Amino acid sequence: MRARGDGLILNISSLLGRVALPFYGPYNASKWALEAMSENYRAELSAFGVDIAIVEPGGFPTRFIDNLMQPTTRDRDSGYGDMAGAPKASLEGFEGFLAANPQQNPQLVADAVVDVIETAAGARPFRTEVDRIGMAEPLKGYNDHLAQVTEGLFTNLGMEDMLKLKTAEEAAA
Repeated sequence: MRARGDGLILNISSLLGRVALPFYGPYNASKWALEAMSENYRAELSAFGVDIAIVEPGGFPTRFIDNLMQPTTRDRDSGYGDMAGAPKASLEGFEGFLAANPQQNPQLVADAVVDVIETAAGARPFRTEVDRIGMAEPLKGYNDHLAQVTEGLFTNLGMEDMLKLKTAEEAAA
């Protein structure tokens, strides 16, 4: 990508990479790390024409839940009292909520990925929130505010050019 002066790294994060929910600790942490890595790569690779974009899906009715780690023993639950059943109750509530909201179709994520890929270099959004159940709008405001903070910080440090993708056309000029 650097040699060509053109490329796209598209990371699939999560709206849970922007806000933490109970019982998703390792998932939240991995997505927060992906968000930070994407922020860094965006600045570090922009001069080489390598674009970074993040798609941030909300919760969707997929097989994701089937792949969550399950404890090997339930003996440890006795020490948690009433909280022992909280993760399962939370998960069941979430699954019920998704079942009641068919507009939260996983195809929305695939469509968002295609849209980002098909958007011209230099015009792509850095973050694309994908959600139809009420999480995207408040987190979009959070993302927009962070973008302003980042731009101000980079400007104050004289690094504002690192937030602008150098396109292949600009490199050739």
